Amino acid sequence: MSANKAENTLVVVQLTGGNDFMNTVVPYTSEHYYDARKKIVIQQDQVLPINDTLGLNTNAAPLKRLYDEGKMAIIQGIGYPNSNRSHFRGMDIWHTCEPDRVGNEGWVGLAVRELDPQADNVLTGVNVGMGLPRAMAVTGVPVTSVGDLEGYGVMNRLEKEALRGKALAAFKNIYDQAIGTGPVSEYIGKTGIDILKGADLLADVADKYSSTVEYADNVIAKNLRDVARIHLAGLGTRIFYTAHGGYDTHANEMPTHPKLLQDLSGAIADFFDDLEEHAAADDVTMLVFTEFGRRMRDNGSGTDHGSGGGAFLFGSQVNGGLYAEYPSLDPADWEHGEDLKHTIDFRGVYGTVLEQWMGVEAKPIVKGTFEQLTPFKN
Repeated sequence: MSANKAENTLVVVQLTGGNDFMNTVVPYTSEHYYDARKKIVIQQDQVLPINDTLGLNTNAAPLKRLYDEGKMAIIQGIGYPNSNRSHFRGMDIWHTCEPDRVGNEGWVGLAVRELDPQADNVLTGVNVGMGLPRAMAVTGVPVTSVGDLEGYGVMNRLEKEALRGKALAAFKNIYDQAIGTGPVSEYIGKTGIDILKGADLLADVADKYSSTVEYADNVIAKNLRDVARIHLAGLGTRIFYTAHGGYDTHANEMPTHPKLLQDLSGAIADFFDDLEEHAAADDVTMLVFTEFGRRMRDNGSGTDHGSGGGAFLFGSQVNGGLYAEYPSLDPADWEHGEDLKHTIDFRGVYGTVLEQWMGVEAKPIVKGTFEQLTPFKN
């Protein structure tokens, strides 16, 4: 592990909509998989095997390279008891670590507060992309959100104010209904101005960056390039957050999901290649998660909301390989007769990253003590 946890950086990537884990890390020798999936299925010749039972979807070939290099940990069967199938509530649970009540403090925001208790640096936590994720929202904790570094650098003040207003309005519209207008307004009142202030500090970051890595022309690639730019600028950011949307594949999954995996895997590989080129990869770990998996059986055109999904860790300080257990595919073991059972609690995975990588006590952030993994090199 890098010598000093005080310098370690975490990049969180949210796959919005519920990634189909079974079609990402494919149980390509399981008769149960092929019995359950009639049309929305990955055939054996579309798999890059990692062992005798599991393989990566060929559309995620760049991830296979990272896996073979020992820089990718696959966390199997991640979830929590009585998984909630609502996108909004499901993601809210992952954002606040509160499955039994509606929480009003995001886990990333709480971690930012621990890392920078005096709020000395408005760039300790940075969201790259529109709006602000609930995961970062904690009253009194300044975070920065920037949609596009290149565009932001040439905006005038009025345009920036309008952009800030739009981002905060989107945040307010989503979360008023969940936690009430009071807490949301209080948060915006204390934090909104910092979103703009922090973004102003990033205005010239794009101009100072150069790299031979050519990122693709898609949202997640652009976002991760901006993460790289900010990280390489050395502005003290400890946690980055970004999202990749489109994973709610109820219909047209076979044309949609491969493109998502291509974009995501290419962006992640380019991001780490970029950091390597700048000798800046050793202190960065990336956590990729989604709010739930998809159901065992397909619906003929796609897959519906399920549980027992998967998450991923990437980085040169990650001990690559498989972690936790792939959920049983035997129909006798399905939850509610149609879902994969989770085998590790997501709060234990958060705890692993917080304590072992960031040096932050996890219990008050994840609201309890949960089994952790050991995915980092000592």
